[in-house]
Amino acid sequence: MAKKPKKAAASSSDRPLSINRKASFDYEILETVEAGLVLLGTEIKALREGRVNLREGYARIDRGEAWLINTHIGPYSAGNMNNHEPMRDRKLLLHRRQIDDLMHQTKSTGLTLVPLRLYIKRRRAKVLLGLARGKRQYDKRQAITKRDVDREIQRSIGTRRQ
Repeated sequence: MAKKPKKAAASSSDRPLSINRKASFDYEILETVEAGLVLLGTEIKALREGRVNLREGYARIDRGEAWLINTHIGPYSAGNMNNHEPMRDRKLLLHRRQIDDLMHQTKSTGLTLVPLRLYIKRRRAKVLLGLARGKRQYDKRQAITKRDVDREIQRSIGTRRQ
C-alpha cells in the first residue's frame, strides 16, 4: 500500500507577528524587500508572544550593513535578569547587492526604508521592508476620504444582501 503524502502544516507566515498599519498611511510604498533579523534568544521568544511594535521603526544602511532601528521588542515574560534591551538596534540580513541597491535608492532619491510586517517563515524571523516616499498632508486626507467612501459602500451592499 502506498504511503499517503503528508499534509503541509499550517505555516506561521500566514499570521504576521506585527503589522505596521501606520506606514501605509504615512508613506507611499514603492517596493518591498524581505530581510532576515539577527535576534537574541529572549527576543525570538518575546516575538512569539507578540511583544513587538514596528510603529516608529525604520531601517538604515550604515557602513555596508543594514540595521533595524527604533523597533520595540518587549522583554520576554519568563526571562530573567539577562533579558534583552527592548529598543536595541538589530542587524538585518540581506545580500550585498540588495544592500547596495537600497543604499543607492535611499541616498540619491530621498526614499526611506520602513518595516511593514514582521513574521516567522520556516522558523526564521523575517521583516518585510518597504522602500517608501513620505506622503503630503493632502494625500493623507484623500486616503481618509477614500476609506470612508469604501466603508459606506460596503455598508450599503451589506444591508441590501440581507
